[in-house]
Amino acid sequence: MTDLHTFMTHDAILDLIDGMANVLRDHLAHHHIESPAMIGIHTGGAWVAQHLHQRLGIADPLGLLDINFYRDDFTHSGVNPQVRPSTIDFDVDNRDIVLVDDVIQSGRTVRAAMNEIFDFGRPRSIVLVSLIERSGRQLPIQPDVVGLQPPLQTDEHIRLNGPQPLSLEISRARQPRGD
Repeated sequence: MTDLHTFMTHDAILDLIDGMANVLRDHLAHHHIESPAMIGIHTGGAWVAQHLHQRLGIADPLGLLDINFYRDDFTHSGVNPQVRPSTIDFDVDNRDIVLVDDVIQSGRTVRAAMNEIFDFGRPRSIVLVSLIERSGRQLPIQPDVVGLQPPLQTDEHIRLNGPQPLSLEISRARQPRGD
């Protein structure tokens, strides 16, 4: 059983994304990145990327990745993932890419996403953006732009639900009660 509570609602998340767009705009300018392409990781990263893509006015279409077959824990998870097609309708070679995820914890999702991006071509750079950053990194992958770093316990999980409305929920696994 789990305890579940809403951490952040739609309007607050949109405000957070607005702030992230400003920080990302400054980051891109500081690094002299003038015309990046953006890719969102299904599903929550794609939702966040749609909002950022619009706010930044990026000319190229938004790219979408489904990294399920690129995960290194695919054979260990024991679940049959819902696979969606990846769509990147622009040339990745020598491009500056903004990669967007909803929650970064271990770094394994981002590693899988980068592997898939390199199957499309060799980007010049990848800027990593994450709505939520939490502890538990297993790989040396750090986001360049973060919306929020909530103080979560090791037994707590945070999840972005959406797309309309967006909400962030925190769950905690409860210990079963003895009889």
